[in-house]
Amino acid sequence: MLTDHACAAFIRVRAREIFDMPTTEVILTDNVPGLGAEADVVKVRRGYARNYLLPQKKAYEVTPTALRQLDNLKKKRAEREAGELNDAEELSRKIGKAHLVFTLATGESGKAFGSITAQDIVNRMKNELGLDIDRHRIVLERPIKDTGEHEVAIKLHHDVTAQFRFDVKSAEARKTEAEPTGEHPKKERRGFFRRPKEEKKEE
Repeated sequence: MLTDHACAAFIRVRAREIFDMPTTEVILTDNVPGLGAEADVVKVRRGYARNYLLPQKKAYEVTPTALRQLDNLKKKRAEREAGELNDAEELSRKIGKAHLVFTLATGESGKAFGSITAQDIVNRMKNELGLDIDRHRIVLERPIKDTGEHEVAIKLHHDVTAQFRFDVKSAEARKTEAEPTGEHPKKERRGFFRRPKEEKKEE
């Protein structure tokens, strides 16, 4: 077994190996979450560049030829970002026009059983409105347990935030609304009348 001193020495060596790993600079040709976007020059580990970024054509090695392509990459980035902004604005308009009614079971005191979560909102928007929203974009600090009108913010883009309004009603209230308020008029039943037989004429 390794002594405490030997373990500490081993950890120091491994840490040095990890942090002293050779790095290289690359020019990104695509948007890589957590790393950068097109035309960004970033420093990454050589293994990551060699095994992933370069084979997947998500980056170029920094060379004079690659540097000359930066203008094209910046143009590509601008077009992509403009498209994302337009898509977000269009989606925001659709969300602003949408309206849903959620139902919660409530007791006699009005206390709700259950709640409306961000996932509930996402599911209803997708199934009934055809809007595909990432759950993490919905700003909801805690599940909704109160009836009434509610509004949540949905961050679609760093420059676009939509406001989604919806109603929450108790199951009893929805049931009452669904029930008819008046009596249905009785339908008259038509009887089957036989045509009276004609009396035989006397000869």
